[in-house]
Amino acid sequence: MVIFYALALASLLQLADTPNIWPAETSEVDAIDCRLDVPSYTQFAMAIDGEENVAQKRRWKRVASRNAFMAEYELPHAITVVGTYSTRRIAFTSNAVVAILDLPDPTPLARSEHVENAMPAEPMIGALGEAGRMLPAQAKASVPFRKFMGERILKDVTEHAGRGESYGSHFVVARTVSNATTHPGKTFYGCTYRFEMLDKDGAPL
Repeated sequence: MVIFYALALASLLQLADTPNIWPAETSEVDAIDCRLDVPSYTQFAMAIDGEENVAQKRRWKRVASRNAFMAEYELPHAITVVGTYSTRRIAFTSNAVVAILDLPDPTPLARSEHVENAMPAEPMIGALGEAGRMLPAQAKASVPFRKFMGERILKDVTEHAGRGESYGSHFVVARTVSNATTHPGKTFYGCTYRFEMLDKDGAPL
């Protein structure tokens, strides 16, 4: 597994579109706004608490998060994303970075970004009402938290293995908008950078 991970990482970094941008020079706003390619983002994310220690040099403060899947940071100064939203709180997941916005309802922002909710509450509310278990108002009240999770793919690139090569690659860059019960009153706006290695026949490894 370690050897496979090393091969994947080496392959990924060799395919960067912007090899001259060092992690220390990469803007977190650019990462959040999906302006990086997958290899460049991966280098940046690895440098946050890696040898380059980007977080410490930028005076980011690691803060405890109620969400076990997030590494959350407080910035010394606010950043602006989507042109109008400012925040001092950002977070990293396994393959994404998000700005944590003081926005209780993600819907208006998602609409402006052409991101649809993949987990709407309406079907569940409708099913409860149709089953006769609850009145419409009761069914609506029974689902107090309205989950939002959606993405819009901006780049989807497959590089097949060339002649004499054993591996290919698949990259996806996507705008994401979501929320979570761990962060009431907040909206996560950011970007996911996905990568998978392919075998010589183009199948995921």
